[in-house]
Amino acid sequence: MLDSSAQYVSEIKIRNTTELTNYPFDIPTIKSLDNLKFNKNVTFFIGENGTGKSTLLEAIAISLGFNPEGGTKGSLFSSKNTHSELHNYLNIIKTHNIAKDGYYLRAESFYNLASYMDEVDYLKGYGGKSLHKQSHGESFIATLVNKLQGRGIYLLDEPEAALSPSKQMAALSAIHNLVENDSQFIIATHSPILLAYPEATIISFDGNKIHEIDYEESDNYVITKNFINNYKKMLKLLIDN
Repeated sequence: MLDSSAQYVSEIKIRNTTELTNYPFDIPTIKSLDNLKFNKNVTFFIGENGTGKSTLLEAIAISLGFNPEGGTKGSLFSSKNTHSELHNYLNIIKTHNIAKDGYYLRAESFYNLASYMDEVDYLKGYGGKSLHKQSHGESFIATLVNKLQGRGIYLLDEPEAALSPSKQMAALSAIHNLVENDSQFIIATHSPILLAYPEATIISFDGNKIHEIDYEESDNYVITKNFINNYKKMLKLLIDN
């Protein structure tokens, strides 16, 4: 396993954007960010919708050479150019370690990636079966288990989007196996199950400023726990007219 001082990506820095007011620099968290260090094998980005976590993850992916719509660095497809210009202002600080593998899994454009894999007839890396002939969740798990080989840098944007709770636990196990095989993950997620990964760094984008937070302090954990433990009372508050 990579130790805390031996990642593939150790830090990102954003060049001066104080004069910029267009998207994504109108997002408070992006506006306030100048650098972010990575010192664990797994780093999570969490926060409310619209706080910039997926936008930053996308910029990191593009800066590392991945397709903005997901896949490997060799996935040369494009359905629509919708990514922000943040990557143009990003500096990636790498360590002396060289990643042998890499992947950017983006939930919202995974359908486009699956179509591309069918077009180029490259299914071996995904278990030999078209991703379109599997359920959304099955195709995500097939990617984690079959495509990701280890000793790599992996960026996952809301991987739980297609996964049942049990499949999220299976994904957690797959992530751990890859971490044991010298891998680094940066994951944007809302899943309290994935967030439970031990010794991960959790970066919150809430409060208009990026900051580190403990698992049991996160809204993902607190809100889910409170709802499950008091669901009847919560439902009464939410839907009683």
